[in-house]
Amino acid sequence: MNFSDVLNLFRQGKGSARSHMKNLIEMAAADGNFADVEYSLLKSIAKRNNISESQLKEIRNNPGSVHFEVPADKTERFNQLYELVHMMTIDTSVHEEERKLSNLFAIKFGYPKNKVDELINVIQMNIKNNQPPNETMKRVEMLMA
Repeated sequence: MNFSDVLNLFRQGKGSARSHMKNLIEMAAADGNFADVEYSLLKSIAKRNNISESQLKEIRNNPGSVHFEVPADKTERFNQLYELVHMMTIDTSVHEEERKLSNLFAIKFGYPKNKVDELINVIQMNIKNNQPPNETMKRVEMLMA
């Protein structure tokens, strides 16, 4: 990767951050209704990931330009899954397509297929109880042991 490639990634936001935004957009749209509360959460997460609103719109309008990336760091993988589950639940109605998509992401992120439903349920419950990702991750690590 040359300097201009690195600079381009910096301008666009990290590749994994762009991939995460695409995944969040897919989750928000999975039930056929991209609610305002979902878009507000998306903008908030994008801001934390140094993705501008115009870049977010570009990702939403051209999702094929963003390649799926699994974060190398286990904490980042968990945080992305936590945010995907948060997106699934923020409108208080969990659609079957959202549930399937969250399970698929968990499997793609390397979580054991036989524990994915329980994992998603634990994350969902912790979000409902206002537990932050780091506390939720501790609970999940006990579950996965």
